[in-house]
Amino acid sequence: MEDVIKTHDGEEDGLYTEDGTVDIHKKPANKKKTGNWQACPFILGNECCERLAYYGMSTNLVNYLQDRYNQGNTAAANTVTTWAGTCYITPLLGAFLADSYLGKYWTIASFSIIYVIGMSLLTFSAILPGLKPSCDAGSCHPTPGQTSVCFIALYLIALGTGGIKPCVSSFGADQFDDNDEIERKRKSSFFNWFYFTINIGALVASSVLVWIQMNVGWGWGFGVPAVAMIIAILFFFIGSRWYRLQLPGGSPLTRICQVIVASTRKVGLQVPEDQSLLYETADVESNIKGCRKLEHTDKLKALDKAAVVTESDRIKDVPSPWKLCTVTQIEELKSVVHLLPVWASLIAFATVYSQMSTMFVLQGNTMDQRIGPDFKIPSASLSLFDTLSVLFWAAVYDRIIVPYARKFTGLDQGFTQLQRIGIGLVISIFSMIVAGILEVVRLHIVRKNNYYDLETIPISIFWQVPQYFLIGAAEVFTNVGQMEFFYGQAPDAMRSLCAALSLTTNALGNYVSTLLVLLSQKSPQAMEGLVGFQTI
Repeated sequence: MEDVIKTHDGEEDGLYTEDGTVDIHKKPANKKKTGNWQACPFILGNECCERLAYYGMSTNLVNYLQDRYNQGNTAAANTVTTWAGTCYITPLLGAFLADSYLGKYWTIASFSIIYVIGMSLLTFSAILPGLKPSCDAGSCHPTPGQTSVCFIALYLIALGTGGIKPCVSSFGADQFDDNDEIERKRKSSFFNWFYFTINIGALVASSVLVWIQMNVGWGWGFGVPAVAMIIAILFFFIGSRWYRLQLPGGSPLTRICQVIVASTRKVGLQVPEDQSLLYETADVESNIKGCRKLEHTDKLKALDKAAVVTESDRIKDVPSPWKLCTVTQIEELKSVVHLLPVWASLIAFATVYSQMSTMFVLQGNTMDQRIGPDFKIPSASLSLFDTLSVLFWAAVYDRIIVPYARKFTGLDQGFTQLQRIGIGLVISIFSMIVAGILEVVRLHIVRKNNYYDLETIPISIFWQVPQYFLIGAAEVFTNVGQMEFFYGQAPDAMRSLCAALSLTTNALGNYVSTLLVLLSQKSPQAMEGLVGFQTI
């Protein structure tokens, strides 16, 4: 790493991290002065405020589109799920820039500014004359220009979040040196605290901010999240002197393509039994900046052909990476391939999770939202019970479930990461069964009593609590396990990309939700006006 100022000698090696991280001045990271828990409060504070901004804007977005832009149930739900899906596709761009050129720190900083611009524009579109749709007693009348401004703001937010989502969790984990046993144990605890802070932000958003939006106004309801995002940026920059930075290692996509091309060119060659004959740099470090060498594995041996040294390769002092790749480079690709089956299984969970901001809200709109004679709880605020469930189950998991499971599994963490993910997937199935049963009951009451013309029916919205509570329990198992698994399996120079890969499950889950809504509207029951909000 030529651009790192190496100022320490052999006697001082214990003072510095061994994973290649540097401080903000690009000097080797001092263990005592950088990283660890002294850096994490600023990262966790940033994430809490950013999530408050995101959920404060998105949780009730389906109602905003119905109220101000006259979108029906299907159109509003599809707009939200398509936009939310885009929010989880753009991390691929952010991850590519972070791993290839900018590094996580500058990627987060740059895209946060775009995020604030989007949040500010959305706030202005809700309060400024000319940008805000004109409304009368019956409905609002948005112009095409006003609708365009709203959508530009939303997709600026989607772009901004694309540089933050894939980087923040892995940037926080980078504060702990994998080569230090004590710090490595603390890393697992970081992921639990990271998800805890996400839900603190979501808790405030789903309770206070949704109430403000429905009872005070959309201007205040979007303005507070915009301010929260500005505070998130301040939190992030204040902690700069304590951060450890992983240097960008060049384009991971280029390295992946090089392995595929090189192995294809040598498809007719035999992989030697002696793995030491496969090509690797002689240096202690790999030729990928910011990445330690990876040990050879026997799986996916067809890719190993990219490291088979031929006579033409020996002639050249510096072989072409499109013809000969290092073992470390090949193992990077193998790591990504091994993630794909788990990645595919998580799309179903993301589809379930996306229902909370669309179909659950629309279902709640048709139910009795009264608490006492004078107070009505907004249907979007029911996601509060999802957040409370996460906070409850996070504590139960650490204090009760892990110690109990440890007796049977012998694992310090109680379950493997894949077992934890699998348990969450099972719980998510039950959450949708409960939601489906409630919808069947709701539709039965409508048909039995001919309530088709009523805005709400006499069934309490709090019957939705079990489905939210079960999804919260599933999150504690699946989402935390997913973050830890994808970070742990990712090579050093591809951690942002692997984090972005895990986030694309949410994108596909939202797109699947959009497709299911469209299909449900084309069903025979929908044609007769009998389709429910939770037919999927």
